[in-house]
Amino acid sequence: MTAGDGAAPGGVIRVAIADDQAVVRMGLRALLEREPGMECVGEAADGTAALALMRRTRPDVLLLDIRMPGMDGLATLRAIAEDPALRRARIVVVTTFAVDEYVFAALQAGASGFVLKDGAPDELVSAVRVVAAGEALLSPAITRKVIGLFGRHGTEPVEGLETLTPREREMAAWVATGRSNEEIAKELVISPDTVRTHVSRAMVKLRARDRAQLVVFAMRAGLTIPT
Repeated sequence: MTAGDGAAPGGVIRVAIADDQAVVRMGLRALLEREPGMECVGEAADGTAALALMRRTRPDVLLLDIRMPGMDGLATLRAIAEDPALRRARIVVVTTFAVDEYVFAALQAGASGFVLKDGAPDELVSAVRVVAAGEALLSPAITRKVIGLFGRHGTEPVEGLETLTPREREMAAWVATGRSNEEIAKELVISPDTVRTHVSRAMVKLRARDRAQLVVFAMRAGLTIPT
C-alpha cells in the first residue's frame, strides 16, 4: 500500500480513532484535524463500535487502544483481519506502555505499529504517515521485546520461507530488527531501492500483509543477520 492507496481524493489519509477514554479521543482528533493531509473520519469507544465505524467509513489508518471494555483491541484486530473488506486498513496501537504483554499478540493479530499515548504529537503524526505508506512502526524497545519472546519459545515453520533467496532472507532478518530501508541500506552500503526491492519480493513470497507481518514471519522463522 502506498500513501494515498484507498485514501480520499488528493491523497488525504483518512484516520479513525478507537479508545474508551473520551479525553484521549478528543486529543487525537484535534491533533489529526490540524495536520495537513489528514482527516479524522470518526471515533469509537469500544471494539464493536470501531468495527461498525470502519465498515461505514473505510479509513486508511485506525488508531486503536488495546484495553477497552467489551470487545478489546486484540479482538478488534482479529475481526478486522478476518474481514476482507477491511484488510487494507493499517492499524496503529496507541498504548500507555512502551512494552507490555500485548505487543506480540497485537503484531500477530495485524497491528502495523505502536505509539505511546504520552509521546510527542509529531511522533503520532509520523506513525500515521509511516503505516499509511505500508511500513511497520516498531520502536527498538518493542523489537527487543518481541525478539525476547521468540528466544524463549523457539522457532516454527513459515509457509513460503523456502522460496526466498539468500538475499531476501537476509533482508527479512534486517527488517525484523526494526530498521527502515534507509538504515538497512546504510549498514550494507547499498541503495535503499535495492533494499526495498528485496523486501517487497520477500513480502510477496511469504504473503505478508505489510512490513509488520514480515517482521513476525522473520522472527517466527528464526532468521538472523549474517555475521
